[in-house]
Formats: sequence, structure tokens, C-alpha cells
Amino acid sequence: MTGRGIGTRVPAVFRVGRPLGRGLAAAGWAAAAAGFALLLGLPVLAILVRSMAGGSLRAALGSPVVLQALTLTAWTSLAATGLAVLLGTPAAYLLARRKFPGQALLDSLIELPLILPPSVAGLGLLMAFGRRGLLGEPLAALGVNLSFTTAAVILAQFFVAAPLYVRAARAGFQAVDPELETVAHTLGASPWRTFRRVTVPLALPGLLGGLVMCWARALGEFGATILFAGSFPGRTQTMALAVYAALEHDVDAALALAAVLLLVSLLVLVLLRWGTGSRGDAGA
Repeated sequence: MTGRGIGTRVPAVFRVGRPLGRGLAAAGWAAAAAGFALLLGLPVLAILVRSMAGGSLRAALGSPVVLQALTLTAWTSLAATGLAVLLGTPAAYLLARRKFPGQALLDSLIELPLILPPSVAGLGLLMAFGRRGLLGEPLAALGVNLSFTTAAVILAQFFVAAPLYVRAARAGFQAVDPELETVAHTLGASPWRTFRRVTVPLALPGLLGGLVMCWARALGEFGATILFAGSFPGRTQTMALAVYAALEHDVDAALALAAVLLLVSLLVLVLLRWGTGSRGDAGA
């Protein structure tokens, strides 16, 4: 009886303790999440509050320097993203569908810009395409000069942002059942028609997600651009470079520029979630 009595008391203790333990655990998780959100959100909030409080944001929106930098950033980032889609889509599909010699090397080269310091990326671009770079003299003989031009901005943005597209596109292609492509081939569809009408529509959520993330990364590119393209207003000075330049002499202007870039980045993330979310819901 004693043992049975003890046996009935122990579970009762645990029944009281378990809800308390779960509550403490939930509180701990919530506190950690709140601290994480605070560390990430407070700098963003500080930029918005400071820029709006001083009225500098409204003034910056009409500034010719801001409009130049914003326009340059918009079209160069779109050009870099288009180049990433054009050249990265075949690479992503190849990595997703084929096994070939040197695949690990290609995979590593694609991932490398994601972990390289931006200064190293810019220096590498300068040593490859600058006037004294590996391809500098052959390009100069053809009348092409890339360094410290708008083309250098696009190339720098492409270098650091394209791997994000390739990674997402590869995952999107891998999610497509190869049997569906095989069925399309047996029904007489050419490889290109199969890719265009079967593979791409099914992989579209991954492709769109990679495209937007690539564009977002290109929008904020700084380190590689300033080394390879310089910071010349109207020619190579993107929004990120304009923030740095303004910080040297006018903090309010730098805050306003940073707020504009922040709002554009938030808009990109909203578009990313809306685009991938709606595609996912439609596919379900």
C-alpha cells in the first residue's frame, strides 16, 4: 500500500510542475525572441524616427542628389538582377539536374561571393577588370573600360548578388519532379519547350524568391562598388554610397538617405513575401 501510495503521489507532483515548467519555458523563448527583435528593430526604428523628427526625410525626397542616387541604384540593380537571371538560370538548372566533373568546384565558386568580405570582392573585380587587371589591357584594346564606370556598378552588384538567385533557383528546380519532364519529352515536347512550359512554372516560387533577394542585395551593395566603381555622383554613386558620402559632412542628410533606402528595402521584402506567398497558395 505504501509503495502504491507513493506511486500515486509522484505523478501528482509532476502534474503540478509540468504546466509551470512549460510556462517558464514559453516565457524564456518569448524573452529571447523579444530581445532578438529589439536588437534588430531598434536601429531601424532609430533611423526612421530621427529622419522624420528633423524633417530631413521630406527634404531629401526632393533633393537632386538623392533622386540621382535612387535612379542609378534602381536601374543598375535591375540590370544586375537581369544579368543574374540570364546567366544564373542555366547554371542553377545544370546543378539541379546533372552530375558532371567539376560540379563541386562550380558550386563553390557560386557560393564564394556570399562569404567573401566586400572589400576583397571589390579588389578582385579591380584586379580582373581594371586597367591593369587580367582582362584590362585586352578590353582597353577593344575600347572598353569597365573600372570606375556605371558598368562597374552593375558588375559589382552582379558579383555579390547573383549567388542568392542561383541558390534559390537551384532549390526551385530540385523541387520539380524529373518524371514530369520525362513525360513531357515522351509526349513530343522539345527540351526547351519542356523547360519553358513545365519546369519554369513549377519552379516559379523559388525563382521569384531568388530574383527578389538578388535585387534586394544589389540595392544595398556598398563595399565592392566603392572599390571597383568609385563614388561619382550621377555616374557611380548609388544610395549606399550616397549615405556614406553624406555622413562625412551632414548627418541629417545621411539619415534621410538611409531612411529612403530602408523604406525601399522594406518594400522589396513585402513584395517578396506577397509574391512567394501568393504563388504558394495558388499552387496549394
